[in-house]
Amino acid sequence: MFQAATRTNKMRGAISLLELIYFSIVRSLRQSHRNAVIGLLINMMQAVIMVGAFFVMFQLLGLRGAALRGDFLLYIMSGIFVYLTHIKAVNAVMNSEGPASPMMQHAPMNTFVAICASSISSLYIQLLSLFIILTIYHITFTPVYILDPISAMGMFLLAWFSGCAVGMVFLGLKPWAPGLVSIISTIYIRVNMIASGKMFVANTLPSSKLVLFDWNPLFHIIDQLRGYVFLHYNPHFSSWEYALKVAVILLLIGFMGEFYTRRHVSASWTAGR
Repeated sequence: MFQAATRTNKMRGAISLLELIYFSIVRSLRQSHRNAVIGLLINMMQAVIMVGAFFVMFQLLGLRGAALRGDFLLYIMSGIFVYLTHIKAVNAVMNSEGPASPMMQHAPMNTFVAICASSISSLYIQLLSLFIILTIYHITFTPVYILDPISAMGMFLLAWFSGCAVGMVFLGLKPWAPGLVSIISTIYIRVNMIASGKMFVANTLPSSKLVLFDWNPLFHIIDQLRGYVFLHYNPHFSSWEYALKVAVILLLIGFMGEFYTRRHVSASWTAGR
């Protein structure tokens, strides 16, 4: 009775939804750290530390000669950045606010907005970190040359999209078995440290070893990305179409699971935790 009645149409509703998603993204970004610059620096340091660790490991084990012809650090970064983008998207969507969250008590807020905010904020941080690190590397050390930057960016976005799809599946299962889902997600992240293929290229693997990694969409994405980044590498045993199909299927399963969970979840499920 104290609110003015307003007529809404599809255009006004779409603008209101985008505005709500925007403010939710800002809120999600500020949750990582009170200072946005420090939050960005922390994310950048994670990538730099991983790149440095893999560089030292390749040097000590003498595996540098097995890498691609081209910039060795760019070869390492092409795997690290895609892996981190995928994993960060999985964690962001999986840990987004569910239907029992206090934020859902506000009328315009819903789980779709929370999922979009968490996933887009994760992509924003990773893209910004990628551009800043590559710019510093380009200016300070050596010029960065990417064969097909548009297609390479497409693989980067596909890694983020597939991470969101995997996170949606975990999000739908999380209210039913939070402890088990936490263990499974940790195993998934640890397995992808090797199974993602960021330490080697598919063309150098024998067929007996290739079948151990061929199931992983992230393995296909990283291998295809390196084909678009480096001039002298042409991937023969990977396909970005496979990764896209798996991601779409997982996303649909995740949305169905989240819809079913949202209709049955109760705040009392987590009251004792």
